[in-house]
Amino acid sequence: MSVGPPGLVIFDCDGVLVDSEPIANCVLARLLAEQGLVLDDSQMDELFLGRTMAHCLALAAERLGRALPEDFEAEHDRRLFDALAAGLAPVPGVVRVLDGLALPFCVASNGGPEKVRFSLGRVGLLPRFEGHLFSAAHVARGKPAPDLFLHAARCMDVAPAACVVVEDSPAGVAGGVAAGMTVLGFAARTPAARLREAGAHRLFTTMDELPGLLESLAHAAATEPLQERPGARAPSARLRPESPLQTTR
Repeated sequence: MSVGPPGLVIFDCDGVLVDSEPIANCVLARLLAEQGLVLDDSQMDELFLGRTMAHCLALAAERLGRALPEDFEAEHDRRLFDALAAGLAPVPGVVRVLDGLALPFCVASNGGPEKVRFSLGRVGLLPRFEGHLFSAAHVARGKPAPDLFLHAARCMDVAPAACVVVEDSPAGVAGGVAAGMTVLGFAARTPAARLREAGAHRLFTTMDELPGLLESLAHAAATEPLQERPGARAPSARLRPESPLQTTR
């Protein structure tokens, strides 16, 4: 028995499709500073990158030692949407990748549906994902739990083992791995070591590398038979971390 070729690409949104992470970090950092919690860029990434807003708010309140104001989330959303409207752009190279992608694809984001739709619409990508947009609001647990990825796979009618996840956050990588999917860690902004530690099977730093990685996974599935063993599946070549396709940063 051999591992089947990729049948679906599941993209994260923020930091993978749209270059929103610096904008979102700046908005949240300023609001937290107004509450007395001052964090630098590396601390913001470490604490909040790829997490749900509920997680971010709970962690901020824990760090502050008190509850955030009742209107904090509403004010955050207002400022964030204004900032995204003013400065959001697609991740470099992602439009070319999507236009040339033969595989089915979808988006699975910890962001709320309204934010995801707004972000994709702002950079002209929403029509490509219409009807194939999945949010943590659709499941009981967001990333790093596997629920969102499994939900996306079910809705797209593709087995988890045939799904390839493209993620730029450790939380997203961990969720994809837990779902039994192949995870490609996008290390354009996130340190490669953090994605590797979270379990990414391959690492890359520019979107132009993605088509080649997907072709490599398909080739490995077609040419390398799966080793049989009782009760388990042996790893295929596409999951070996020593592959020359894995880049470092």
